[in-house]
Amino acid sequence: MNSRALRRTAVLTVAVSTSALVLAGCAGSSGSSSESDGPITLTVATFNDFGYTDELLAAYQDEHPEVKIVHNKAATSNDARANYFQKLGKKGLADIEAIEVDWLPEVMKYSDLLAPVPDDLKSRWLDWKTEAATDPDGNLIGYGTDIGPEAICYRSDLFEAAGLPTAPDDVASLIDGDWAKYFEVGAQYASATGKAFFDSAGGTYQGMINQVEAAYEDPKSGDIIATENPEVKDIYDQVTEASAAQSAHLGQWSDDWFAGLSNGAFATMLCPGWMLGVISGNAQDVTTWNVANVFPNGGGNWGGSYLTVPANGAHVKEAQALADWLTSPETQVKAFENAGTFPSQVKALESDTLLSSTNEFFNNAPVGQIFTDRANAVTVAPFKGQYYFQINDAMQKALTRVET
Repeated sequence: MNSRALRRTAVLTVAVSTSALVLAGCAGSSGSSSESDGPITLTVATFNDFGYTDELLAAYQDEHPEVKIVHNKAATSNDARANYFQKLGKKGLADIEAIEVDWLPEVMKYSDLLAPVPDDLKSRWLDWKTEAATDPDGNLIGYGTDIGPEAICYRSDLFEAAGLPTAPDDVASLIDGDWAKYFEVGAQYASATGKAFFDSAGGTYQGMINQVEAAYEDPKSGDIIATENPEVKDIYDQVTEASAAQSAHLGQWSDDWFAGLSNGAFATMLCPGWMLGVISGNAQDVTTWNVANVFPNGGGNWGGSYLTVPANGAHVKEAQALADWLTSPETQVKAFENAGTFPSQVKALESDTLLSSTNEFFNNAPVGQIFTDRANAVTVAPFKGQYYFQINDAMQKALTRVET
């Protein structure tokens, strides 16, 4: 589908809450003709927390006095998504618009409405990060920001009670291998304690299915292959069999799941870098959470975002220059320091600042090194076509029925 199709698509209009930088003043979405005698205004639209503090953006303005920046932050990513697709190809979007990786199946239908990332920047990111945002014509349509490489978070006190190793390196050695090995350790834990090893079948399934290059649709034809794909069946069978004795049966993001982070309802969970804040924020009195530098089958990614530049913006070249700077290795390390957003740039992953980073809540786990190793272990950028999320939601609902 091209830009003409987008203009026929009706999407709910939402209002995006905005917060302007103190250095920016008021501005429209793309600057205006009144700026001809002074600095141009560039708008950046994000959601959640990309680590783009006032101080960080002020540094760019100091280096580029011809530019003023307004940072518009949506109340939720859902608000941002609705606004993005309602206005893409029309008017009203920011000069730079953030998108989540999970929007890409739809974004790719309208890639002609986005200014491509210059070719000389493509090698900046990990291969799988670039591959996921490259359209069929070879255009990279997003400047990669953060990623969600996955490790295993665990409760050392619960491991000790089960007679299992508790030191992070020993836990990594214990779990290292494929998913069968992970569930084998889970069976040991459940047998020794009578308690759950992991939080939910749905969350575990998601980590497993994210390692499949083409789970539900054929990348070439777009045909649905979910019902005949042996990898999907094998993963579903593995996780449902294990969940009978090993799952706490707590749907992720439910009240009981949040409570389980602190009350010992489960001993392990799949853990992308951004999950650390979720755990620490909901288990503040627990002192035994830790992170093992391991993930079944080597590497997996959950989450991440990009910056896109609408091709019909008033200041496309200037917006591309700002997007370049915001996703440079140096800036992404600063964003990591500001908000814990884990960088996707190759050189950023070599930064001493990143590699020496620790997390006090997780018993000073060397999270910079751990998640760098996990990012480098990822080999698959799963294909997510137009039906991916419908099918995945159906699979998640099926797993919920099995667990309840």
